[in-house]
Amino acid sequence: MGLFHRHRQLTPYLLLAPGVLWLTVFFVVPLGVLAYQSLESGNFDVGYSFTWAWGNYWDALQNYRGQFIRSLEYAGIATLLALLLSYPVAYWIAFRGGRWKNLLLLFIVAPFFVTYLIRTLAWETILADHGFVVHTLQHLHVLGAGGRLLATSTAVVTGITYNFLPFMALPLYVSLEQIDERLLEAAQDLYASKWKAFVKVTLPLSLPGIVAGTLLTFIPAAGDFINAQLLGSPQNHMIGNVIQSKFLELTDYPAAAAMSFILMAGILAAVFLYARAVGTEQLTGTPV
Repeated sequence: MGLFHRHRQLTPYLLLAPGVLWLTVFFVVPLGVLAYQSLESGNFDVGYSFTWAWGNYWDALQNYRGQFIRSLEYAGIATLLALLLSYPVAYWIAFRGGRWKNLLLLFIVAPFFVTYLIRTLAWETILADHGFVVHTLQHLHVLGAGGRLLATSTAVVTGITYNFLPFMALPLYVSLEQIDERLLEAAQDLYASKWKAFVKVTLPLSLPGIVAGTLLTFIPAAGDFINAQLLGSPQNHMIGNVIQSKFLELTDYPAAAAMSFILMAGILAAVFLYARAVGTEQLTGTPV
């Protein structure tokens, strides 16, 4: 009996072991190596040595402050646009989708069946100078005769928004779909208009989905570099582009590692402030 009880106590730890091992090998160890590299000095030709080179962090902030700010700015705008676009779609599917819900959700997820790079190249074609979109905007006088969309911040933000839209839409749908429609009927029975019922009932109950969607969208968007590389110009490059160049082209591993940690710290700080602003109960899905 004592052996059986001991086995029952060990069961949770045995179930956790594979996940902990996976995180240790593929997250903690690489993170430790990256931290070690960020404090090295030297170059690829003469080699690198660990010298507690904290100056790598200062140099990264001093030389690439614009790219850091631009990354957070683009990610924030794309997250807001994704929320504004996804919420009506998720709301309609949750409350009006009926038997077509699964098909409509498939339409949202369908772009994921195409490689991220191909999707971005498609936007490069859509926003081309001689494409339909640019010609239409020029005809409507939104763009001038020589106006263009490619190689602009608008194109970069558009690409980021499109590529990460499902990360926003799906959590919103899950949150909205769980709302009991009888609560909305009760609000209207108490003489609340549809808009007031939405503001007082639907929106607060969907906040966990909003929080989850914004985090799932903002975090990867801040580190993205494909959209800025293909849809923008060097003036639109984000910090991800600089890190990619430092790692793969210039082989300046200490600088790239330091910038990676600064970006990580910036994202964590933004997430912490956001969590404090909306309340931790929204992160756990507790209704307000």
